[in-house]
Amino acid sequence: MTPFDYTRASDTAEAVRLGAADAAAYLGGGTNLVDLMRETVARAEHLVDVTGLSDRIAETSNGGLMIGAGVRNTALAEHGTVRARYPVLSRAILAGASAQIRNMATVGGNLMQRTRCTYFYDTDGSRCNKREVGSGCDALGGFNRIHAVLGASDACVATHPSDMCVALAALDATVRVEGPDGSRTLAFGDFHRLPGDRPDLDTMLAPGELITAIELPPLPATARSAYRKVRDRASYAFALISVAAVVEMDGDRIGDVRIAFGGVAHKPWRANKAENALRGGPITEERVRAAAALEFADARPLRDNAFKPELATRTLAAVLRELGEAA
Repeated sequence: MTPFDYTRASDTAEAVRLGAADAAAYLGGGTNLVDLMRETVARAEHLVDVTGLSDRIAETSNGGLMIGAGVRNTALAEHGTVRARYPVLSRAILAGASAQIRNMATVGGNLMQRTRCTYFYDTDGSRCNKREVGSGCDALGGFNRIHAVLGASDACVATHPSDMCVALAALDATVRVEGPDGSRTLAFGDFHRLPGDRPDLDTMLAPGELITAIELPPLPATARSAYRKVRDRASYAFALISVAAVVEMDGDRIGDVRIAFGGVAHKPWRANKAENALRGGPITEERVRAAAALEFADARPLRDNAFKPELATRTLAAVLRELGEAA
């Protein structure tokens, strides 16, 4: 591990001032960053500890929810309001990691997770454009079962690992950040980047910017939500495919629907085409398949992951059936 300095920030202003330094990184629960530093994938010279700065959950004046970036994943998953109004988020968190990791991991850190691509972690013998832009991507011709089928580029086919973020994408969350140039808010769908020719950049954060909170909008009382994750083993594992959905039924027809996929792209994938195709009609196998076909029309499967569009379609159908029956 590369030697580093450590400072615990007393407030957000101090954290941003320290985080603006070259080679600085913010430390929350450390469940991903510390591993990356230990494996020499990440090299931060200055760690700024931000734990405890924003660790509250509060209802907003419009009936939504403000979640501090320092809230632990376990606390968020077990919060009564989250379980009652946003079960998709609670279920995603519980599916995402072991209890020990959830007890340490923070909401802000979850958004900043880096890919679990094997070639990204292999610093000794693998080429990876996320580690070194222009070096190449060994996943393209290697073992790519877990890799992206949507939104990828010739430079990178890695997937985003977070379960929580898939739920937040379906919930139309917003991200609040503070930086050297002040505060701003980003729509969750705009927070993470597709790889393009700069796969080393995972988010739209500017240097020194710190996530301070996630805001969830209010959901109609009739809305139902669910999360389903498909993985190679039942114990702690990253998703091959996951689906988060929020549905409002109008009788036996879908009044409104929000869908996000995990395991298919460099970022949580909001399924706008599928949503548009599903609104106004009943939940049937034929309609779900037609909607999923539209969403995956531009998919570029690799040698080992051509199963993903079909698996995503079946998983989406199962989630929508569950929500339709619950409504």
